[in-house]
Amino acid sequence: MRLKPEQLAAALQKDLAPVYFISGDEPLQQGEMADAVRAAARKAGYDQREVLVVDAAFSWNELTASAGSLSIFSDKKIIDLRLPTGTPGTEGSKALVTYCEHLPEDTLLLITAAKLAGASLKARWFQALDKVGCVIQVWPLEGQDLIRWLQQRMQRRGLQAETEGIKILASRIEGNLLAAAQEIEKLYVLYGACQLSNQQIFDVVADSSRFDVFKLMDSVLSARVNRILKILSGLQAEGVAAPVVLWALTREARVLIRIKQALAQGQNRALVFKNNQIWDKRQQLVGDALNRLTDVDLNNILTLSAKADRQIKGQQAGEPWETLLAVCLMFASVEGTQQIPS
Repeated sequence: MRLKPEQLAAALQKDLAPVYFISGDEPLQQGEMADAVRAAARKAGYDQREVLVVDAAFSWNELTASAGSLSIFSDKKIIDLRLPTGTPGTEGSKALVTYCEHLPEDTLLLITAAKLAGASLKARWFQALDKVGCVIQVWPLEGQDLIRWLQQRMQRRGLQAETEGIKILASRIEGNLLAAAQEIEKLYVLYGACQLSNQQIFDVVADSSRFDVFKLMDSVLSARVNRILKILSGLQAEGVAAPVVLWALTREARVLIRIKQALAQGQNRALVFKNNQIWDKRQQLVGDALNRLTDVDLNNILTLSAKADRQIKGQQAGEPWETLLAVCLMFASVEGTQQIPS
């Protein structure tokens, strides 16, 4: 069953589905929807949770084993499956179809994945998930949808603002919801629950963080190591949220993967760049990165990014900013970063 993101909350008030599949490249919405599913499941007695990350070391037998294992602590379990690349591959496709055909009792499967390619919507594994569970695709918010989201987010904190003030906020964050949430929290900390003036929003909401994240992306594409070190250190010192940096890095890697796949199929380079919104000023940067990075390199970048994601969420030991640096250096093809840490 397909659901829109705004329909999930109401659906969770009813009987829980055995499978939830949430995909997209907008990390805040995706993360909060996954949190909502987990919270509803815990309320329903799913007290045990097992996290599986589909990375280079992952075997799909782990899903089968997890589905078939019993716990002495709980009768109900959540299998939290992370699919950073957005596609399960041949082995994973078979495993997911088999899982859906033989749903285990008292088990809820939550899959979070990167944005799906159009062809995946017709794949057998996706159709199987859609048939037995709930499928939610997350899209970047624009225009009035973004304005409405910002208003609702501010209202949760007791903040009110004129339409012009909301537009100021929208223009500064450029659709980055993680940055928007951070700026709204900043407004709440400074002013508390109140009616904000346009000037207050203008004075407080910074546009430098997202600009610097984009500068970081240009640096990793051009392999300028000294600049990478300087910008990443500055972002951390300024208190920029690590998920914002991770979002930008993984998004860039997935775009490069899509471009490589399209070019390998013989598609016109100019058209491929246009379809992926690579405009004139960035075409040289992207072209240099495509020449430098192999398919294996880009998949390794996504795998290492999954580690950073676990560290950010406290699910794995280690300093996420160090892992983010390793991801940046892997983008730059710096010698010594090709081996993926566990």
